[in-house]
Amino acid sequence: MPVRVGMLSVGHVHAPSYVHCFQNADDAEFVGFWDKDSALASKFGSDFDCKPWKDRDALIDACDAVVIAGENLDHAELIEAACTKGNAMLCEKPLAATRDQSDRIRAAVNDSGVILMTAFPCSFSPAFESAIAKIKSGDIGKVLSVCATNHGQCPGGWFVEKHKSGGGAMVDHVVHVANLLEILLGEQPIKVQAVTGNNRHGETWEDSAMLSLQYASGVFATLDSSWSRPDAYKTWGDVTMKIVGEKGVLELDLFSQALDRYQQDGTQHSTLSYGTNLDQLMVNEFLRAVREQDAPKTGLVAGLSASRVFLAAYESATIGAPVAV
Repeated sequence: MPVRVGMLSVGHVHAPSYVHCFQNADDAEFVGFWDKDSALASKFGSDFDCKPWKDRDALIDACDAVVIAGENLDHAELIEAACTKGNAMLCEKPLAATRDQSDRIRAAVNDSGVILMTAFPCSFSPAFESAIAKIKSGDIGKVLSVCATNHGQCPGGWFVEKHKSGGGAMVDHVVHVANLLEILLGEQPIKVQAVTGNNRHGETWEDSAMLSLQYASGVFATLDSSWSRPDAYKTWGDVTMKIVGEKGVLELDLFSQALDRYQQDGTQHSTLSYGTNLDQLMVNEFLRAVREQDAPKTGLVAGLSASRVFLAAYESATIGAPVAV
């Protein structure tokens, strides 16, 4: 019997991809979605050929699992609603945008015992998995440092409304790489120092953020998490890592799996494909966890750990000094 899946909120830019992934999974039935914005719900249902539900709780009751893909500061309320009904959840990142939300989410999930997976598709990248294998085999020796980026285009909309998102580029882009670093290094950072800027768009929210992360083992990492890509860039952004070890260096570009086309007639550059569908791999893992009632690859702890990093980074940027994570 297929896993019945619904979506709570569709305002996130990744919502259409998730609908496509569940509709194309053999062991899932996408039941429909709910959103508090009726105009958005009507347009989304028409654009992506799926059913809008007016009653949120009725949709939850009709499903085995739900995807939460709305504004960051709505996550805690929607997670609590799903926990009350006993539904498994796949929640967009950042899992928690404030410390209060972290506490609420942790309590709701732990008290109910439901499955929660944080949407970290980058951890499913074949390039990243290959790098982990090479590090475990000793190819580059002990890891000494990591230089990472998560650049992108400013998504606009509620992403730049702090009372809905919790911040700007830093809240949006730090968590992906924070999760990758924890998997790669097997530890969480103990200290972070961050600076932010708004020189790209000149607004009150940050469009650029640079973090330096210190680990108890002596490893350090830097992370450029900025909305710096121009509209004409060939993708929304990048996730890259340069991993420096005692015996060598690994360089990863997680989204560089394309054929580039440059035409003689003067038309713009275009790409023909982007290889592995990381969202589909993540959705497949979520469905496996639901079917088998097993812990997913990136669960509650992973989501809250990544949130702690950017929350400490905001404190650091405010006071201009390193902050404990």
